[in-house]
Amino acid sequence: MTAIQPHILLVEDEKSLVELMRYNLERSGYRVTVATNGEEALTSVADDRPDLVLLDWMLPLMSGLEVCRQLRRQPTTSNIPIIMLTARGEEGDRIRGLDAGADDYVSKPFSPSELVARIRAVLRRIRPALADEVLEYADIAMDLVQHRVMRGGKPVHLGPTEFRLLRHLMEHPGRVFSREQLLDAVWGRDVYVEARTVDVHIRRLRVALNGERHADVIRTVRAAGYALDVQQA
Repeated sequence: MTAIQPHILLVEDEKSLVELMRYNLERSGYRVTVATNGEEALTSVADDRPDLVLLDWMLPLMSGLEVCRQLRRQPTTSNIPIIMLTARGEEGDRIRGLDAGADDYVSKPFSPSELVARIRAVLRRIRPALADEVLEYADIAMDLVQHRVMRGGKPVHLGPTEFRLLRHLMEHPGRVFSREQLLDAVWGRDVYVEARTVDVHIRRLRVALNGERHADVIRTVRAAGYALDVQQA
């Protein structure tokens, strides 16, 4: 069984650079999707949410800066890590990119090894769960490779949906997700499921996690949603 592959959306219109970057990213263990213009990038994010976006500044139809701004405006995409790629090296341009919401900035030309190092650094800082094969929160451990969950050193038996639900919560501890956000993240945008279905699976997840002796680490926020929050336990 292989380790989880973080998904990277590469937004670049220079074909030779796309092939070079795709080769090096896939060799480094990433799953890569390519978009060649700004509008295609926004559609791709909506269809298959990436773990990180590599975004060229100069793009057809819509600039990378505008793509970055639009992603930051939407609640469902506002926290996706973004690295800007550009031939612009002046400090003022770098500041513009960061002000638009980019998490990092890489000037062309760059070496593939430098780019991979920057990606790993951003993922470690913003979504540390993606850097590891085991997620840990409080006394809960989730092995993404062996698809196992332990709490207090003892196995927790989860169904596939509860496993995906717990994984999403453990990747964003403390953050409150609405039912609609959990539906998008766990079930997908193309699947019609009623919002109350989330409540059913949260209840099953609680029963499996808590057993008869463990404190409840899933916090219900009235009129808002759910969060993995040890503070209430």
